[in-house]
Amino acid sequence: MIPRFALVKQTLPDKIVDDIPGEVRLELARIGLAKKIRPGMTIAITAGSRGVNNYPLILKTVVAWLQELGAEPFIVPTMGSHGGATAEGQIEVLQGLGITLETVGAPIKSSMDVVQLGQTEQGTPVYLDAYAAQADGIIAVARIKPHTDFRGPIESGLLKMVTIGLGKHKQALAIHRYGVKGLKYHIPEVAQVTLAKAPILLGLGILENGYDQTAKIVAVRPQDFAEQEPLLLEEARTLMPSLPMEELDVLLVGEIGKNFSGTGMDTNIIGRVDIYGEPEFERPRIQYIIALDLSEAAHGNALGIGLADLTTDRLVKKINYPVMRENVLTSSFINRGKIPLALDNDREAILAAQRCLWLAEPEQARMAYIPNTLDISKMLVSESVLFQLGKQDGIEILSDLDNLSFDRDGNLMVSLD
Repeated sequence: MIPRFALVKQTLPDKIVDDIPGEVRLELARIGLAKKIRPGMTIAITAGSRGVNNYPLILKTVVAWLQELGAEPFIVPTMGSHGGATAEGQIEVLQGLGITLETVGAPIKSSMDVVQLGQTEQGTPVYLDAYAAQADGIIAVARIKPHTDFRGPIESGLLKMVTIGLGKHKQALAIHRYGVKGLKYHIPEVAQVTLAKAPILLGLGILENGYDQTAKIVAVRPQDFAEQEPLLLEEARTLMPSLPMEELDVLLVGEIGKNFSGTGMDTNIIGRVDIYGEPEFERPRIQYIIALDLSEAAHGNALGIGLADLTTDRLVKKINYPVMRENVLTSSFINRGKIPLALDNDREAILAAQRCLWLAEPEQARMAYIPNTLDISKMLVSESVLFQLGKQDGIEILSDLDNLSFDRDGNLMVSLD
């Protein structure tokens, strides 16, 4: 028997930027960039594949600010091997994020061609997007956040954007061939070469709060990237959400996808890394994870499905294997591309997980449902979990316990409103 669930809400860090365009303009003015902009200058602005709140608005504001100074900005897709490592696929990824000529006011120039700027002292080649290389200036726009593969002073942010982002698929291959070592140590080294030889004007760092809202926007001079990013990363870590429970028997994830996390499911949320030689994150400890569906914005890329233990036929049918395969192989973390046991529907997947829990009373299983790993402010929790959470501060119980609802195909019908 599937346990009854109740809707709960947790209080998360809620620092927020109220006026996004105003804050972007203040930061651009504070950094003194206007002094470097001349009429007619072409400026490449980076746009990655992550789901960043207010991303189109932030890019639109930067574009408008540059155009007011007489510059000619354009958008460059900066996402390594995502979108099947094709120019067309990367435009589709941006469209899925709401980034188009119409929404940001600037053309998108997409190419997988690169020029080589040089190499690091260790011999790693350093590449730059061909369109960006022809521009008079480059502005890197990136969310700064904990990485899904490792811990270090530099994780996911501006330095990664100017290396794997601007270096395109070729740079991703050059760095990922060293595994986690490449991400942890080679990204800063490659970035030094890029910052020295490419016309990087500034970085615009974005931090988000626990509700996936813009918490901070800060402009950083290129010479300050290495010094400022570790500080911003630590601030971002304090704003990160987390599951309110230390241990679960089963976690149901409504959707996975690259728009939620580079790994489909944020490893910082689920506590799984699954990389050879790398330690798992300390919390939470989850016995079984069920990935129920794949988001439309993922465009068939189900990288991260291997972090789940069970899935559904409907998710598997949505996988674009060439697109996912290229992303998985480029990352070199092939376990994350393995397809777990797929059940007919959500109900069967839940029952299968319960069957394998070794519990005398499966209805007492500690279970939770989240829509995805980016939005975990509200969730459904089973009765045994509710009993534990009811004793914690910052938890609000929004409904009574009730049976889960399924449609005629056996899939969950969930509303967290």
